Amino acid sequence: MTDYPDTQLLIDGEWRPALSGKTIPVLNPATGAEIGTVAHAATADLDAALAAVEKGFAVWKATSAFERARIMRKAAELLRERVEAIAPIMTLEQGKPLAQAKMETLGAADTIDWFAEEARRTYGQIIPARAPGVIQMTLKLPVGPVAAFTPWNFPINQVVRKLSAALATGCSIIVKAPEETPASPAALIRCFVDAGVPAGVVNLVYGIPAEVSEYLIPHPTIRKISFTGSTPIGKMLAGLAGQHMKRATMELGGHAPVIVTADADIAKAVDLMATHKFRNAGQVCVSPTRFLIEEAAFDRFTEGFTAAAKALKVGPGMDADTQMGPLANDRRIPALEKLVNDAVDHGGRLLTGGRRIGNTGWFFEPTVLADVPTEARIMNEEPFGPVAIINRFSHLDDAIAEANRLPFGLAAYAFTGSGATATRLGNEIEAGMLSVNHLGLALPELPFGGIRDSGYGTEGGSEAVEAYLETKLVTRLG
Repeated sequence: MTDYPDTQLLIDGEWRPALSGKTIPVLNPATGAEIGTVAHAATADLDAALAAVEKGFAVWKATSAFERARIMRKAAELLRERVEAIAPIMTLEQGKPLAQAKMETLGAADTIDWFAEEARRTYGQIIPARAPGVIQMTLKLPVGPVAAFTPWNFPINQVVRKLSAALATGCSIIVKAPEETPASPAALIRCFVDAGVPAGVVNLVYGIPAEVSEYLIPHPTIRKISFTGSTPIGKMLAGLAGQHMKRATMELGGHAPVIVTADADIAKAVDLMATHKFRNAGQVCVSPTRFLIEEAAFDRFTEGFTAAAKALKVGPGMDADTQMGPLANDRRIPALEKLVNDAVDHGGRLLTGGRRIGNTGWFFEPTVLADVPTEARIMNEEPFGPVAIINRFSHLDDAIAEANRLPFGLAAYAFTGSGATATRLGNEIEAGMLSVNHLGLALPELPFGGIRDSGYGTEGGSEAVEAYLETKLVTRLG
């Protein structure tokens, strides 16, 4: 059995408890039992972290991009070497199957490597001048200390994008990681410390989310924030950042549509979407949720998808045959039950699932609803759980209208045999990301972010580093 470590704060290169000694319990979602604690930062701890991150920035911004990249690549190698120790810790605190935890950890190493190389190529420009003897150039400079706020659904993945972009560009950072899943992000950050990141460049705190964000964001030391979480909280934090003219990246909620036309490879669509829907128990911001199936393929798709949901092995993430683990906290079970019951009350059909499994831990059945009217809450609120809604359409115009009906615009999916249809969907679906006929999202080299109420900015691709850089003009004569 893996030993679960108590998690401490990292401030100015030192792993230490909160100054008050206060801790927060950490629970195993597969059992509901306490497995450890995490240090609870208060104002005094945050002040220490702010002093450290300011000092760290002075050191790190003067470190060459080549040296920063070398240290980051070393951290990536340490992460790969430690995957067998880190992944079980993630499974214990978050619940996802061990194989998924390993995949997340190894994927994070790839993200570190990519950002390390990308930031070595943050070129400025020489701009042709109008007058002789004048030199006009732009420099790319780090924006300054960053405050990053990350959620519990991908404890390492959500931290590593923000951390890697900040470090690669010469910024220092305070990571406010999730209290529900503290040990795996701490293990990630330990790899950077052990790789040689100077003291104060990376700092890690935990505490009451509202208290930490409301203190860090307005503080003059912090020059940029990056937040992943719900749309309502994201709007509040973006407003707070705006009041203080802080640059912000917001990766918020979604309610991803999936359009499947009758000429698509239906078997492939069922296989890929069932796997994707129930990954991490549906607790994924880009999880496919509103399935819009052309009438002629509706029965085939629905029967295949429902059968796939029924066949899933649900259990503790540490069990070798588990395909879907528990929900990450007990709040999600009554929330999902209310959404499912409301959908049925509005005339939707419950094809499978809809209930809690057992009395130990926070397990919920893989759930499929069909023919749910748009008035139902689940058609308008992101379920963030293992629930899929399958509705039908007769005309592509109707499917596009439904896909775009909600204010969210994070991810969308489509399966079609028509190139013309794929082109039209690419032009008309209002989402930051659209994947057609395969699962092609969330690679380090690709943009990752939404539009409208799903946020702004990207945490992947070449654009991601720009959010951590200032463009400075230098023009001189002679």
